[in-house]
Amino acid sequence: MKKLTTSSGIPYFNHEDTQSAGPRGPLLLQDFILHEKLAHFNRERIPERIVHAKGSAAYGTFTVTHDITAYTKAKVFNAIGKQTKVLLRFSTVGGEKGSADTERDPRGFAIKFYTEDGNWDLVGNNTPVFFVKDPKKFPDFIHTQKRDPYTNCKSASMLWDFWSLNPESLHQVMFLMSDRGTPQGFRHMHGFGSHTYSLVDHNNQIVYVKFHFKSQQGIQNFTAEQAQQMRGQDPDYAQRDLLTAIDRGDFPRWDLKIQIMTLEQSRNHYFNPFDLTKVWSHKDYPLIPVGTLELNENPENYFAEVEQAAFAPARIVDGIGFSPDKMLQGRILSYPDAQRYRLGVNYEQIPVNRCPFMVNNYQRDGQMRVDGNSGKAPNYFPNSFDDITPDHAYKRPAEILESNLVDHFDRNAEGENDHYTQPGNFYRDVLDEQGKAALSKNFADSMGSIEGDKKDEIINRQLCHLFRADFALGMSIMKNLGITTEDLPQHMGK
Repeated sequence: MKKLTTSSGIPYFNHEDTQSAGPRGPLLLQDFILHEKLAHFNRERIPERIVHAKGSAAYGTFTVTHDITAYTKAKVFNAIGKQTKVLLRFSTVGGEKGSADTERDPRGFAIKFYTEDGNWDLVGNNTPVFFVKDPKKFPDFIHTQKRDPYTNCKSASMLWDFWSLNPESLHQVMFLMSDRGTPQGFRHMHGFGSHTYSLVDHNNQIVYVKFHFKSQQGIQNFTAEQAQQMRGQDPDYAQRDLLTAIDRGDFPRWDLKIQIMTLEQSRNHYFNPFDLTKVWSHKDYPLIPVGTLELNENPENYFAEVEQAAFAPARIVDGIGFSPDKMLQGRILSYPDAQRYRLGVNYEQIPVNRCPFMVNNYQRDGQMRVDGNSGKAPNYFPNSFDDITPDHAYKRPAEILESNLVDHFDRNAEGENDHYTQPGNFYRDVLDEQGKAALSKNFADSMGSIEGDKKDEIINRQLCHLFRADFALGMSIMKNLGITTEDLPQHMGK
């Protein structure tokens, strides 16, 4: 039989009754068990993530099925049949931890590959694009997804005001307002690295890459009405669905495919290929099969292995690199910083985040250092006492900058301001008639919730963007909003 102990291993008996001066008298300050219980309880909730707060995760394996060593020397891809352990965390983006899984929202799709060259984090979504393309806009955008500072309620007015003032958001908003904005659980959606990364081969030659994870379960979405019903019926639907599927041995799988673009192709591309609000044509840059990701193990403890899981696109391994993608460049900074705030500076020592292979560096001290702090080993480099040396084989290749002109460039200047072609293509070429009807209704239902004296101005501004993407789409949404052509400003649709 196991003894009840404190966190320091001290056995004790009185777990339920606090020491007091008499059976009805005041409590005594000396009852340290009371202090320990209440102090720990007060700290059980670490700060939740600013975004992606509500999430689920599972362990699994990534298996290489096709040879891409012509593009990358990354060891995770170095042999057909090779398997690498992974952790995949799914999430909603805008809601708090207690929000419903079926809210209309993008879904996070973050993967940690535990490779022998260190942990590689591929942090993406279930959409290949995003709402903004400059990281300075990110905090403002996320504020619109949260709660109004006056009402403390979600606000359609904030959403549509921001989106209508930032037409670059339209492509992602089209995904969001389609039924893809309410996927039927996490198993039935694709995942994307979203950003443009780079691959480095054994000759240190670089190509740019997009990562796509295609669900073998197939795409299944809730309608707006089904999603609304499920919010009340089971707000944890997606988490429960993933957990029970793995428990019964129905392991979900995704096929990893990549798109490759050479440096020369990137320089001559007709739009900025590093713009996160745009996709690369599959016709011009076809999908190349790489491997299969399978989830086959549920975490034993949600807090330890899911809530404390920390992802950052700054975590890349040899053979994988960055790109001039502005949003990626911003997230290289912001994601590790968020984890240090949320979990502490030594968050990578937490078991779920710890590299299972060798780790050698000169970082010391800090809150919650739990690995012995490297004992009496020196905490500086170079030194005369240890045998840790930088390995020249891991030196990253030099990169050529396209310009030496430094300025605050307008991200929507001429040549960077086509916000309408790809959203229009999505409406015309991707959605069937039922999907188009659902998209139009979802747009109108959400825009119809705008409140205040700026309502007409915001709706008109957003309709202007929609008409520019596709005239039929604009007309359909206008009809669902109950707006006639006589109600529109003269500039509408021009």
